[in-house]
Amino acid sequence: MSDGRDAGLALDPRWDAAGLVTAVVTDRATGELLMVAHMDAEALAATRATGEAHFHSRSRRRLWRKGESSGNVLRVAEMRIDCDQDAVWLICDPAGPACHTGARSCFFRRIEEGGLAPVA
Repeated sequence: MSDGRDAGLALDPRWDAAGLVTAVVTDRATGELLMVAHMDAEALAATRATGEAHFHSRSRRRLWRKGESSGNVLRVAEMRIDCDQDAVWLICDPAGPACHTGARSCFFRRIEEGGLAPVA
């Protein structure tokens, strides 16, 4: 372990070439995987400051607070970072569906032999 990120206690995200880290969001009560998004330094700072999940929208090319238009905010109960600090885990209390389609989770389909099937 030559990199202090691996075992140290300093927050030092390993941003990719676009200045992003992957963010995985789960439901605190159920453990269900809700969504995967990306955070830049601004989104990480805003999330820490407000307690509500913020992300970097690659399509909008700007900071995006989850629920800013839908009202389906993600209140962050806990934030964790992986061993090499290139992925963040947000453990949240969702105020409504996490997916823009209205589904509770963005992972509402299973890959099967013939294509996709809804998850019950």
